[in-house]
Amino acid sequence: MIPYLHLWSLNVPTFGLMLWLAAVAAAFVMDRGFRRAHISADAVGMVAVAVVAGIVGAKLWHVIDTPAEFREEGWRVLRDSAGFAWFGGLVFGISALVFQGWWARIGGLRTLDLAAPAAAIGYAIGRIGCFLSGDGCYGLPTKLPWGMSFPNGIEPTFVPVHPTPLYELVAGLFIGTWLWWRGSKTRGTGAIVGEYLVLSGIARFLVEFIRRNPKVIWGLSNAQLASAGSVAAGALLILWAATRPARVPEKLSAPVERIA
Repeated sequence: MIPYLHLWSLNVPTFGLMLWLAAVAAAFVMDRGFRRAHISADAVGMVAVAVVAGIVGAKLWHVIDTPAEFREEGWRVLRDSAGFAWFGGLVFGISALVFQGWWARIGGLRTLDLAAPAAAIGYAIGRIGCFLSGDGCYGLPTKLPWGMSFPNGIEPTFVPVHPTPLYELVAGLFIGTWLWWRGSKTRGTGAIVGEYLVLSGIARFLVEFIRRNPKVIWGLSNAQLASAGSVAAGALLILWAATRPARVPEKLSAPVERIA
């Protein structure tokens, strides 16, 4: 693995580099989505704010999720380049996008629809950073031919394990592509982000069965419980969107009023 790129006198963490590339890719996809919907708001700026909020949320949720680590390391854990929780990043990132969508008079829920493909693709690219750095988010030991060891990772392992970041990379790219295609179809506001919550929640729920995270209740990890909540919320959004007037993206004009 390559936790750091050594460029002259600089040690560039590959996790941070891939996080930056994920933000760039997400900004590009969301900007294209705004253009397709004929919305003139600053998609790149919205993604930048959401990324910062997501990083803060992911780190804070990791601290809550692993209190033993916090008791051992104290506030230093917040400065660690590893240790980011998917659910915290999702909640804080969504909150930032909703506020910005409301502020830009696009509508919070409408903004989430436009951001859903970008979020899925950005998450997928970010997982490459987890893989390259070997930060410990890989899976259980396996005898499958594609099992990998991470002897030089930030949290090394010397036995072949499931390369779960690569599984999530594939799932994220598939989900992002599906949502982008769905975004070109007639649908009610909230349907796309509802599908994102369902699909990403299912993907994370399944991959947790072969990850090393501890189980907390009913044989499920914290991430699986959060994923189940994501799926439930997404299903409710899809059902609610089905009762709303359908929106045809190619006929949209620049927004002039706040949309629910």
